[in-house]
Amino acid sequence: MLTTLYKSFWKDEYWFPPGYTWADLEDSDGITYPHPKDLLTAIPLIFVLLIFRFILERAIGLPLSKVLGVRDTLRIKVTPNPILESFFQTRSKNPKKDELGHLASQCNLSVRQAERWFRCRRNQERPLLTKKFTESFWKFSFYSCSFFGGLFTLYNETWFSQPETTWIGYPKQPLQFAIKWWYILEFSFYLSLILTLCFDVKRKDFKEQVIHHFMAIILLSYSYSANIVRIGVQVLLLHNVSDIFLELGKMLSYAGWRITRDVLFIIFSLVFLISRLIVFPYKVFYISYHIFKKNNQFFFGYYFGNAFLLVVMCLNIFWSVLIVKMFLKLLLEGQFKCDVRSDVEEEEDDMSDEKLTKSQRSNGRLQLSRVTDVRARVVRGTDQLASEAVPMT
Repeated sequence: MLTTLYKSFWKDEYWFPPGYTWADLEDSDGITYPHPKDLLTAIPLIFVLLIFRFILERAIGLPLSKVLGVRDTLRIKVTPNPILESFFQTRSKNPKKDELGHLASQCNLSVRQAERWFRCRRNQERPLLTKKFTESFWKFSFYSCSFFGGLFTLYNETWFSQPETTWIGYPKQPLQFAIKWWYILEFSFYLSLILTLCFDVKRKDFKEQVIHHFMAIILLSYSYSANIVRIGVQVLLLHNVSDIFLELGKMLSYAGWRITRDVLFIIFSLVFLISRLIVFPYKVFYISYHIFKKNNQFFFGYYFGNAFLLVVMCLNIFWSVLIVKMFLKLLLEGQFKCDVRSDVEEEEDDMSDEKLTKSQRSNGRLQLSRVTDVRARVVRGTDQLASEAVPMT
């Protein structure tokens, strides 16, 4: 049964236009073509990337965060409470008012104390700024190296500057050694992001990010196996260029560099909208349909690949809407309070316990100062000594 499924999956008509088979892509006379088995090289590369990321984040990312002024807020640890902890883990991290009242009565606490416990507990769950910074630093480093490395590899390729030549000779298009390893490295990177999803910072668009990563893995593996690498590399470049500005903007946002962050956000917005809503449809969909049909016949794999590209385009539109909203907010208010796209995190709708404590102390000192001032005036009005103690209720 497995043999039958295997043979059915790798049928020639699924992967190539009519008239071509897997035998046509066998290496010969020093000409190399992509082979599905090459993608297995990504397995050891995943662990190499994870080790390199760990070293880079701690050897460069952490010291750089301190130099730029990233500081983690001290967080008060909650008093262990099995009832509240069980509710927090299994039911909800932000209980409603009636649930808070019921939990408070069970624990012999006031509603305010129970509310404060959940606030502090949620704060403990939120990732530290240094963790966010180092994660963005890793992605910024990879996207930068990948984009400029890919650009250096492709700049002298004729089909890169002349889209009409993209499909000439397909599928018998030789694969350059540098492009092969750059492609596999990108494939390994997205696989590593899937493995670290549980440990990385979760954003509001977490589900969209998961879909994006899986779409990237499927498209990279399919396009490599079917030798649609010329389209794949252009998709990667168009996505990586905006991500460079995105991750750099996040880093500066965590460091509190507001003016520079706002300038980078404007640059990122323009690059993102142009590269993904204008250039991406032209360079990818126009080439994959209009130019393809002039030289080739449609086949199943063609429709399969374009269907996933449409999903990626829908994600680009979704993120573009978020970016436009942030851009309008920047114009109206002069600054934006949240990160963009994948870094739109849950805002703290209530103050952290540390801030609350400081606020209460500040208000207490202010009220005490006012009461003392009023009573001092009363004392002077009744000809008592100003230094005489006045009892406070």
